[in-house]
Amino acid sequence: MSATIAELDRKRAAAKAGGGEKRVAAQHAKGKLTARERLDVLLDHGSFEEYDMYVEHNCTDFGMQDQIVPGDGVVTGSGTINGRLVFVFSQDFTVFGGSLSERHATKICKVMDMAMKVGAPVIGINDSGGARIQEGVASLAGYAEVFQRNVLASGVVPQLSLIMGPCAGGAVYSPAMTDFIFMVKDSSYMFVTGPDVVKTVTNEVVTQEALGGAITHTTKSSVADLALEDDIETLLAARDFIDFLPSSNQSPVPERPTSDAWDRIEDSLDTLIPASANQPYDMHELIRKTVDEGDFFEVQPAHAGNIITGFGRIEGKTIGIVANQPMVLAGCLDINSSKKAARFVRFCDAFEIPIVTFVDVPGFLPGVGQEHSGIIKHGAKLLFAYAEATVPKITVITRKAYGGAYDVMSSKHLRGDLNYAWPTAEIAVMGAKGAVEIIFRGLNADGIAEKTAEYEARFANPFVAASKGFIDEVIQPHSTRRRIALGLRKLRNKSLENPWKKHDNIPL
Repeated sequence: MSATIAELDRKRAAAKAGGGEKRVAAQHAKGKLTARERLDVLLDHGSFEEYDMYVEHNCTDFGMQDQIVPGDGVVTGSGTINGRLVFVFSQDFTVFGGSLSERHATKICKVMDMAMKVGAPVIGINDSGGARIQEGVASLAGYAEVFQRNVLASGVVPQLSLIMGPCAGGAVYSPAMTDFIFMVKDSSYMFVTGPDVVKTVTNEVVTQEALGGAITHTTKSSVADLALEDDIETLLAARDFIDFLPSSNQSPVPERPTSDAWDRIEDSLDTLIPASANQPYDMHELIRKTVDEGDFFEVQPAHAGNIITGFGRIEGKTIGIVANQPMVLAGCLDINSSKKAARFVRFCDAFEIPIVTFVDVPGFLPGVGQEHSGIIKHGAKLLFAYAEATVPKITVITRKAYGGAYDVMSSKHLRGDLNYAWPTAEIAVMGAKGAVEIIFRGLNADGIAEKTAEYEARFANPFVAASKGFIDEVIQPHSTRRRIALGLRKLRNKSLENPWKKHDNIPL
């Protein structure tokens, strides 16, 4: 018996050694943790239970039969984050460069299948050289098996990808189909074709970082949601983030005890809106003064800054927040902000996370570039997302809500449940001066000024919309948190279903 136990210990030690001391040292020299070290930081201490530690590849070509490492380049299993179950896989770059083989893929698929069976989030740590070339099409088949599970799991359990090294070629499509992607600055990158191929085909010279680094993907492409400084910060951010998400589409949103009173009055919000309608203010201030303890986890903060998306809590329960940001492009909706917010709204709806929308939008961004790039179709994505969402929806209009953008931003007409306005709200087809110049063509400057003042007095307020029932109540800014908390209580048992369909056809 003792000999058998000793053999088990030996095999475990061999698996935990990964690619050996030399390769582990090389990983550390790059400022990166190993696959197992990452799981130690991500999961609660002592909670990790590993699966398939002894799996080996089945390739016999190119001398691979003589290169066998237990685990085959990926560590898989389950554990807890703040006591809540998650399933994880962590690619091990010290073993065959973390390359994906048929058996490597089978290990990943097994934990994804288990996550869907029991209803728990999947967190994937990507650090891989791509498909294992020696296995040829078998490794490509392995990727497709993983992709299929990403699709099946979408909207069933939350999926989070942490890119902590290379992720190139077909490998990028698995993270792309997950719900959120966090990247590490200067040590992770994602691209379909690398710099060498780009240079050969298009004659463009570009570095890995410029082509597909964390900054590129969180500012320009919007492929990733956050760019963090190092492995530790990324893993700790993932722990915080998972705390906001329900375990599955059948689970309620998590609840965290809070001492922040639900009816807390925030007098400073009464002076948030500047006297001049053209002067910006920071919508982050309203968000942080509304949610529990000012705790707001923003996603995609560096992309499409004219709209803010992220998670907070009211009375300890998670809410999704979408807000126009007057500090960027005056809060206009454009292509990038529409896509960013639409995807966020659809995630919240899939997982029954109530949506609170703060509105200060002067319209859609005009321009030839926007029109030719499809603002009509992309703007429709956000409209479609809000309109199909059946979760509780509370909207607060703080200042401008003009034109079609008023409709799009979770208006009463898109089945908004509770639509509030501050006294400073202006709900109209367009701004007063523009409207007057169309209605009263040919007036001189004095006449336009007079009619503009008349138009503002008539329409630059929330009461016309309120008189038609489009606004449920004009509220004092200082009571915003209280109103939202009460609204969420009322809507806790909301029941609303869309007509039966196989699936919708959102304007992609």
